[in-house]
Amino acid sequence: MFDFAKPVTKLIKELNKLPGIGPKTAQRLAFHILDYSEKEVQGLTEAILEAKHSIKLCSKCCNLTDIDPCMTCVDENRDQEIICVVEDARDVAALERTREYKGLYHVLHGVISPMDNVGPEKLRIKELLQRIGNNQVKEIVMATNLTVEGEATAMYIARLINPFGIKVTRIAHGIPVGGDLEYADEVTLARAFEGRRSMTSV
Repeated sequence: MFDFAKPVTKLIKELNKLPGIGPKTAQRLAFHILDYSEKEVQGLTEAILEAKHSIKLCSKCCNLTDIDPCMTCVDENRDQEIICVVEDARDVAALERTREYKGLYHVLHGVISPMDNVGPEKLRIKELLQRIGNNQVKEIVMATNLTVEGEATAMYIARLINPFGIKVTRIAHGIPVGGDLEYADEVTLARAFEGRRSMTSV
């Protein structure tokens, strides 16, 4: 079996660690990068390092940002009475593409998943509860993905919020069960928001 030079093999292995990148795709990407000029490789390297070093969590919504608070949180034109709770930063980007939602966001950075040893304490739930204690928030929209873990997380958070007397809604099933917000089209996401429903504690 043919072996590539060690530096090439190492590059392929590192690229193969990326989500959705199989061995063949990693190999194609590695050789594509090797065709880059020195300047292009440096640009790619600097972009990765800059993103890694400058991106942090917004102190309010926990979204990824390079300024704190993030641009969404400081936007006075956003509806301050509604917060949409999502699993990760990619979901915020997906919802923003619909141009339908005008409120604020809160990013959990995951969902409750006992199989993966992820409990509520590992999510940004405490920060959400701190935000709704200011009496300004009137509605929380649970927009976690429609998976078993996403539903369980939504119900868990709804039970915590209900004592505050704040309306808790769930995005409608315009999103297919098992689907991720990141891959949904704008029309589907917009309909899901329009058809959101109230959540009651169990």
